[in-house]
Amino acid sequence: MTSSSAPPPRLTRIATRTGDDGSTGLGDGSRIAKHSPRIVALGEVDELNSTLGVLRTEPLPQAFDHRLAQVQHDLFSVGGELAVPGHAILGPAEVAALDAWLAADNATLPPLREFILPGGCRPAALAHLARAQCRRAERALLALHQEEALRDAPRWYLNRLSDWLFVVARCLNREAGRADVYWRRDGGSAGGEERA
Repeated sequence: MTSSSAPPPRLTRIATRTGDDGSTGLGDGSRIAKHSPRIVALGEVDELNSTLGVLRTEPLPQAFDHRLAQVQHDLFSVGGELAVPGHAILGPAEVAALDAWLAADNATLPPLREFILPGGCRPAALAHLARAQCRRAERALLALHQEEALRDAPRWYLNRLSDWLFVVARCLNREAGRADVYWRRDGGSAGGEERA
């Protein structure tokens, strides 16, 4: 039995057909083109969140799974701000949390003296893919910011998140007993060169 205080369902119809003309609705009731910078940014954030969902289907250390779950909620908040212009959801606390995770997790890793290639174990490779998508989402927010002033927190969050995902990829390789794959100008051996 559903509680009478439960919120009404947000999505009662999935196929509305209102977007057949190439427009989509925002949370404030306005409609804009599906290729507008705001919707492009929203789509990039959604794609990043979807990739993190795939990453979380992999066997992960519990601490990283919990943090990635929080990131998915935070990214949904970023999407909410994009969907409702002028609305504020994400704040400095979420950016500070990423800063703390980044510092703590990076401190457990050996320093990098060379560039590394995306890859290693599958979870690490997915983390690298999410990192690249995060950078793309950040660029999309910056492009939108050139046209419409956005709050700082979502842009700062994506900037920190891409850095943290890079560290996560390295940590996941370490957990799997895999070494970072270092870039070599000459291409190295067929399988790449791994170093502890």
